[in-house]
Amino acid sequence: MNFERSSGILLHPTSLPGPFGMGDLGASSYHFVEWLMVAGQKLWQMLPLGPAGMGDSPYMCYSAFAGEPLLIDLQELADRGWLTPGDLKDIPPFDLHKIHYGNVKAFRMEKLRIASQQFFKKHSKTELDDFQLFCKKQKAWLEDYALFMSIIQKYNGAEWSTWDADLLKRTPSAMKKIRKELEQEINFWEFTQWCFFRQWFALKRYANDRGVKIVGDIPIFIAYQSADVWANQHLFHLDKNMKPTVVAGVPPDYFSVTGQRWGNPLYNWKAMHEEQYSWFIERIKTTLELVDIVRIDHFRGFAGYWEIPATEATAVKGRWVKGPGAKLFDAIEKKLGKMPIIAEDLGEITPDVIELRDRYNFPGMRILQFAFAGDTKNSFLPHNYISNTVVYSGTHDNDTSIGWFNTATEREREFVKKYIGTEGNEIHWDLIRIASQSVAGMAVFPFQDVIGLGTEARMNMPGHALGNWAWRFTWDQVQSWHAQKLYEISALTSRTNADKVNLPPYPSGKAQP
Repeated sequence: MNFERSSGILLHPTSLPGPFGMGDLGASSYHFVEWLMVAGQKLWQMLPLGPAGMGDSPYMCYSAFAGEPLLIDLQELADRGWLTPGDLKDIPPFDLHKIHYGNVKAFRMEKLRIASQQFFKKHSKTELDDFQLFCKKQKAWLEDYALFMSIIQKYNGAEWSTWDADLLKRTPSAMKKIRKELEQEINFWEFTQWCFFRQWFALKRYANDRGVKIVGDIPIFIAYQSADVWANQHLFHLDKNMKPTVVAGVPPDYFSVTGQRWGNPLYNWKAMHEEQYSWFIERIKTTLELVDIVRIDHFRGFAGYWEIPATEATAVKGRWVKGPGAKLFDAIEKKLGKMPIIAEDLGEITPDVIELRDRYNFPGMRILQFAFAGDTKNSFLPHNYISNTVVYSGTHDNDTSIGWFNTATEREREFVKKYIGTEGNEIHWDLIRIASQSVAGMAVFPFQDVIGLGTEARMNMPGHALGNWAWRFTWDQVQSWHAQKLYEISALTSRTNADKVNLPPYPSGKAQP
């Protein structure tokens, strides 16, 4: 699918400012939409919006369908009367620049439980009707998610493979009994999802009405500790004890001599095919209801994926296994039509990956930080792009542009200086400018690059399980000239309307276009 020529910002809502320890769907999200408008940006790209599990990673969620309860705007719940002013006054001294998830979760979940109790005590008829309608519409995934989270609470967070045998097997009698026992807890988790979806769609409408499209993200694989695996065990490679027999990752490469062992259970694609890929289609459908465009992470895994025996501690002893390829995407397209998908085609890319991507006209990704390690034929260099491409200065997995340039090899820095014609004093703006000038249909920049931050603002370090996903900023780090400069670059490169940019006059004797 060919997208409108545009540019935008990569920023996960958790990184936004706010009084409750992390960003959420409240006032700062709306203010950021307004900032995007002023800066002439048409895209707001985010990471997966699901409930983060292991390592606080949005790529290891408890559900492929649910929203992150920690993103719920507590102030909106107070405005509805479900929290009192006093409930939101006992705020701990949260770090303004880093999310300390343990403290944030304790505070926010306590407030959500209070709000849930108040809702079920004194809801209006309209509110209850809306809640019940939501539960009915989302029943296909919501019942399993709410029950899964409730049982996790009952078992103090234990992995689901350690639960009672009847719950592992989901026998009808055990399921009926546990639903009755945990009814109030189930109601709480359903309430959080209702709140998330209400607030999310209000924010999305606000953005769309102002010309901003939301770019979402789907991880190709899902977490083992998730409602989806527990509820659909036959769709994954599990042993008799319901533990994965093989797991996902990537082989050893330049960046890691042992590769990356992600640990996600691998799909049983044969079983998926026999069910006409219905689970995966529902996943895509639900995500496309939440966002306008979706980026599929690790797209190459649909052509072929690295299978690691679950008994292996590293990714070294794995093997390439053929993925579902066109069968999956033909089935999705048959049900959903042409899809606004960006293919994350990074890593070890083989001809079959390119063929699959191009078969559906999905734009691939180009990362400028990868452009200067080779020669002039490097596909990440702007002169080698095609228009059906999305270019990034860097992604959530990269250092910031300033951090990258400061640690690049001398050869890379010299290549950058000659290619761009810069000394690198404002390398973040240099990369934003050449990305914008390229023929790539879309250009996306991490917000850290726009406001000129270094390695301290890095979002994720691949291969490191702890200490990621915690960066956040404050509004005093954002200057008015940041938006103005980005607007001018975008206007001069036809990525936004040019009615506000002050172009220099044409020299005398030159005809204006």
